[in-house]
Amino acid sequence: MSEIIKIKKGLRIKLQGEADKTVSELSSKKYALKPTDFIGVFPKLTVKEGDKVKAGSPVFFDKYRDNILFTSPVSGTITEIKRGAKRVLLEIKIEADGANEYVDFGKAIPASLNKEAITEKLLQSGLWASIRQRPYSTIANPEHSPKAIFISGFDTNPLGVDFDFILHGKGETFQAGLDALAKLTTGKVHLNLHAQDTQTKVLLNARNVQINKFEGKHPVSLIGTQIASIDPINKGEIVWTVNVQDVVAIGNLFLHGKYEAERIYALAGSEVLKPHYFKAKNGVCIQDMVSNNVTEGKLRYISGNPLTGEKIESNGYIGFYSNQVSVLPEGDQYQFIGWIMPNLHKFSFYRSLFSWLTPNKSYKLDTNLNGGERAFVMTGQFEKVFPFDIYPMQLIKAIMSRDIDLMENLGIYEVDAEDFALIEFISTSKIEIQSIVSEGLEYLRKEMS
Repeated sequence: MSEIIKIKKGLRIKLQGEADKTVSELSSKKYALKPTDFIGVFPKLTVKEGDKVKAGSPVFFDKYRDNILFTSPVSGTITEIKRGAKRVLLEIKIEADGANEYVDFGKAIPASLNKEAITEKLLQSGLWASIRQRPYSTIANPEHSPKAIFISGFDTNPLGVDFDFILHGKGETFQAGLDALAKLTTGKVHLNLHAQDTQTKVLLNARNVQINKFEGKHPVSLIGTQIASIDPINKGEIVWTVNVQDVVAIGNLFLHGKYEAERIYALAGSEVLKPHYFKAKNGVCIQDMVSNNVTEGKLRYISGNPLTGEKIESNGYIGFYSNQVSVLPEGDQYQFIGWIMPNLHKFSFYRSLFSWLTPNKSYKLDTNLNGGERAFVMTGQFEKVFPFDIYPMQLIKAIMSRDIDLMENLGIYEVDAEDFALIEFISTSKIEIQSIVSEGLEYLRKEMS
């Protein structure tokens, strides 16, 4: 049995509204592909409004890597191509026809194929987009070979999903996906599990991978934390990462010869009346999901978890890499001298409130910043929740000053924006640290390319 990797730094944030372990079928007609989900991609359309598509038909491709295709999750009709400022492509909306017609990519046994054949099938189906590269979190370059591939099999984010529950009964397809990924690297495929919470045999009995077991508070489930603990990234090195549900989709591609975009999403949050799981296709509109199932009032809809997710509208579409939809109260109400009140129902990392006396209590938190932007000063608190061998404050300031040499020396290649979510949560400065890190990584990527 492998040694358990213990992450001592971090923070557990318990929010009300965790999803119950039940699944509902979501039959929606509205879907969308959002090019903005894909970092570094310059989309070129292969369709126009009114075109008919099958599940797996190309919708757009990357202008500078035209072998990377993005395909429709359903069969139906292209109803709208939505653009933003400077004609930036925002959404390609698809109305499902209910016929469930698929492009046939051909069945195959991954163990019998070489790397080139597996890569080509993933590229043609559009599933290559599910494989991302660190650093930069861009879509992996199919011409490269990573030193390792990482898959996180658990989720410690606030309101995070239960992969044990999601993977129930999917052992065959999950294993086929792992077998395919193993052909893409000469290194190891790391499947990272929670030492106590992971119970499903689908994960525990996985073959053709190295299983690593972790324990600790969030961000123990983040890929960045796991990479830093197992095989840190140095300058010039790359690793690839894959979402658990995308491994299943890859397995389906090889076992059944089609792009099966079906996922199980958690609908969670304090403002959800019946938080539970939904089975739906990737890119589904959340309108039918939240209809008559949320409280009244101003609400924040999030594609993803409350710490790192993207704000969407009540009729918006789930992002390509999301596993959940979170619904929280919008933080537009202010409390006079709120910082000096006892506030027994508020959570705080600092001991200015009494939440530290009840570590197991679940809280109903809104999106209020609880203060305005202020000086970004050294407090020594960031290091308590940041489990990297990196000075976070100094790295953030190096990014803000666009000092590439200093960024490299301080470990920029090891981190991604989501690794700074807890720092942003506890920061007294109220600045958008994740956005700063994202912009710094994008600046570095462009300068190095």
